[in-house]
Amino acid sequence: MKCNKIVSAFLAAGLFMTSQWASAQDLLTDAKQVIERATAPVTKWDGPTTGPTLQANKKIIFIASDMKNGGVLGVKQGLEGAAKVAGWKLDVLDGAGSVKDQLAALNQAIAQKPDGIVIGGWNPNVAKILLKKAAKEGIVLTAWHATPIPGQMKDYNIFYNVTSDSMEVAKTAALYAVAKSEGKAKVLIFTDSLYQIALDKANMMKDVISKCTGCKVVEFIDTPLADTSNRMPSMTFSLLQKYGDDFQYSLAINDLYFDFMAPALQTAGKGGAAAPFNISAGDGSVTAYQRVRSQKSQVATVPEPLKLHGWQLLDEFNRAFAHQPPSGYVTPAHLVTKDNIDADGGKNNEFDPGNDYQSHYKAIWGVK
Repeated sequence: MKCNKIVSAFLAAGLFMTSQWASAQDLLTDAKQVIERATAPVTKWDGPTTGPTLQANKKIIFIASDMKNGGVLGVKQGLEGAAKVAGWKLDVLDGAGSVKDQLAALNQAIAQKPDGIVIGGWNPNVAKILLKKAAKEGIVLTAWHATPIPGQMKDYNIFYNVTSDSMEVAKTAALYAVAKSEGKAKVLIFTDSLYQIALDKANMMKDVISKCTGCKVVEFIDTPLADTSNRMPSMTFSLLQKYGDDFQYSLAINDLYFDFMAPALQTAGKGGAAAPFNISAGDGSVTAYQRVRSQKSQVATVPEPLKLHGWQLLDEFNRAFAHQPPSGYVTPAHLVTKDNIDADGGKNNEFDPGNDYQSHYKAIWGVK
């Protein structure tokens, strides 16, 4: 399967590392090499080149985990663009950051009897019964960020989970802290255990930092994404008081934490070109790009090609409707810093790879 070939390529490139390094210098050297590759321009299409022609007159529904999440919003926008090209009908329902609302949206979607439903960034484990019902009614299920691992999810009847390898994304973010600090980073890690993918990413970042002998995980903080606007300002002041100079680096599973940390840091006279240095393992929001460009309260993000993922979702649906297997495509991690921010769509404050993915998908579908 193509997914396996891509994983093999990552292994050959050193992007998936062993759990041990012989020395602190080995880890630092490895970190710098990974960051050099992850910051390189994306110019070559590495996705599918063959597949079924476009299946006509389909209706799909995208159920967002929370439309306040910039990553989910970007995927939705990409899917909208692909659906317009395909001539498909697309509806969007907002799960509003809660399991209750996500399940209600899924019930509503199933009642509409669409051809397909996207689980957009939330844990399918809470909806096993409803997903089974959807599959029995002949509704094709795909997902974005449902779990950290891309591919088919047979336990949930999901044809394909579109995502970059979240563990690679998390490693890249953590290794940037190692490289930037020359192996001396003191790190706070922010996550939301409501989402398994968020918890897994945070644990991976913790694992990398823990293997850096000169680094330190100062605190592992579990706080909900849906309530960042209320919690992060006061929490930021508390953390500054609690840790002082040990508050050097923040690693977060999502840019959203820094949306509401940044004003508090600036009020405290922090968050400029000096510490704390904030690094996000997703999603590359507009506000994150603005902060990275101006070096105000964020130095890097590991964005995903959100609009490309929207196009891939439609392609995976099309393969399912044509009774063909999924593409197996997995997009590699890409790190954005001030040095490379204007490449790959960055002038528009987004990561939109310069590999002409839309033309490649149109060619597969047989549309212009």
